[in-house]
Amino acid sequence: MTDHEHYPTANPGYSQQELFPIREVSRLTGVNPVTLRAWERRYGLIQPTRTESGHRLYSPADVEEVRAILGWLERGVAVSKVGKLLARSQAYRATAPSAPAQGSVEYAHWRDRLAAVVQGFDELTLTRLYGQVFSTYPVAVAFEEIFMPAWEQARLRQDGFGLASEWAFLDHFLRGQVLKRLQFIQREAVDSHVLLCAVPGQCHELELLVAALLLGNERVWVQPLGLAQPLEELGLVSERIQPQAIVLFSNHAPSSDAARRFMKLAMQLDCPLLLAGEMSELIQDQLVNSQVACLGGDGRLMQRRLLQYIAGHLDT
Repeated sequence: MTDHEHYPTANPGYSQQELFPIREVSRLTGVNPVTLRAWERRYGLIQPTRTESGHRLYSPADVEEVRAILGWLERGVAVSKVGKLLARSQAYRATAPSAPAQGSVEYAHWRDRLAAVVQGFDELTLTRLYGQVFSTYPVAVAFEEIFMPAWEQARLRQDGFGLASEWAFLDHFLRGQVLKRLQFIQREAVDSHVLLCAVPGQCHELELLVAALLLGNERVWVQPLGLAQPLEELGLVSERIQPQAIVLFSNHAPSSDAARRFMKLAMQLDCPLLLAGEMSELIQDQLVNSQVACLGGDGRLMQRRLLQYIAGHLDT
């Protein structure tokens, strides 16, 4: 297919001023135009609209999809598998009752404001902005649509002077805020105790803390273990703490022997073993009929599935 064959016309949901040419998308995301075209033609990952002369125009949602693709690739997911993951995420968001009609544009606006504040290393203004976001959106939306995408984008673009400092500033601030929330939940939660452990080498501390926050609530205390926690010693930790379940977390693609390793680990524990994060989406087909359950990678579903699993396990 050439650029001048059949293609969709401009999306009426966006004005001409809100659409970007391919060179601008390349500048915003760091992905060269050749790669953008390849993702579209070979894998159908992005479907930009076109002008009458055949030039590609990308919406803000398209730009966010490019960034999402970069995130998956950075986690080790093959480009040929990214489309299925994006489609699953988009299908959920389309039916999520908490998502506003113009959610993607609103979220992008908040992320832009966040980036501007971080660029100035202004912690007082950042604290105020953080509070404004939480007064507007639920916790899961605030982190999954605003804070963590902004954090991930800053983490991936550290190739210029000062950019690493900006990411470190934001990372330190968010870790502190999430820890405060986790401590509050710990005081309130009384029904169940769950341990959360990162797959070694596949998680930053903030990702694990946010996962603990999204999984827990006033009924379940989700305790994150240190990033250095060895998987082979989880049996010992479980024996001494006696949690209702242990959750392994990762947003990376699983290794070829991961399913076998997790099933073996589950047999060594005296409590159920669950998987969470994007890893669980990628490995769940290999764990059908095993003792290991998958909670998924979306915070608005992970918590519900964890509560259902704990309730079902306690009833047996």
